[in-house]
Amino acid sequence: MELRQLEYLVTVAEERNFTRAAEKLHVAQPGVSAQIRRLERELGQQLLDRSGRSVRPTEVGAAVLPYARAALAAVRGVRLAVDELTGLLRGHVSVGTVTSHNVDLPGLLADFHDEHPAVEITLSEATSDRLLDDLRTGRLDAAIVSVGSGDPEGLGVLVLEDQPIVAAVGHDHELAVHRVVAIDTLRGRPLISLPRGTGLRARLDEACAAAGFTPRIAFEASDPGLLAQLAARGLGAAILPGAFAAARAEQLHVITVDRPALRGRLVLAWRAGGPSGPAGRALVRRARRTLGGGAGLDGDAGPDGNADPDGPPVP
Repeated sequence: MELRQLEYLVTVAEERNFTRAAEKLHVAQPGVSAQIRRLERELGQQLLDRSGRSVRPTEVGAAVLPYARAALAAVRGVRLAVDELTGLLRGHVSVGTVTSHNVDLPGLLADFHDEHPAVEITLSEATSDRLLDDLRTGRLDAAIVSVGSGDPEGLGVLVLEDQPIVAAVGHDHELAVHRVVAIDTLRGRPLISLPRGTGLRARLDEACAAAGFTPRIAFEASDPGLLAQLAARGLGAAILPGAFAAARAEQLHVITVDRPALRGRLVLAWRAGGPSGPAGRALVRRARRTLGGGAGLDGDAGPDGNADPDGPPVP
């Protein structure tokens, strides 16, 4: 049994296709097939089901995959440990982010690359729910996500922004006579919101559920700017980060939502035990030193960052 056979098996299982796996591995497809068949002959069991349109692990293959991944991770760990002790940082860091904010993430990644040019960096964009799942499973080393008042379970966070979530309406809207409303005032009214999975939407759903109703979402989009435009045209009340809405006072009348108060935080998050590799740990250390204010909650916004560089160190 060879490590490359295990690598080929894991890659084909993840890609569900021999050709895509070969492209990812930068080897010829027949070579991938041949090595996996050798592994299957050695084990005396078929590991992949090739009968459908996509390749899937057999029952035996599914049982083998965790051990194959662990073996590959152990080898990577050996290499990273040697590099760390000799002062050479290599490896890969995976970073995630919500769609819209004012954090200087490009600057952070560029500075980190300048300091550690041998580290490969990848960046992906998704909803907060997806990013939190990917952090917990180790697919990501760090991510910028939107959360509520409590820290996500199993994760460490650096608060980048803590601000109210407001209802914003056009100046001719019937709610524009109010500066503050209770959450129950939104019951049955057409609301304009980010999609499910975003932190802002989660805070809205939680508050409405506590008040005993489900919000009526008339319009849903992932761009806060579009939400603001829809509200300005009188199509409903947009649920937006406070600073984002306040910056558009010419278009929108901003209403504080109370009883309960709606608030959200934008944070940099990582696994509580720290990223598994030295490159990931180095990135989080740099981020904690350099990231400050100027971020919004699922949108662009204000200058009043809430960074906590004096929190517990990342292992």
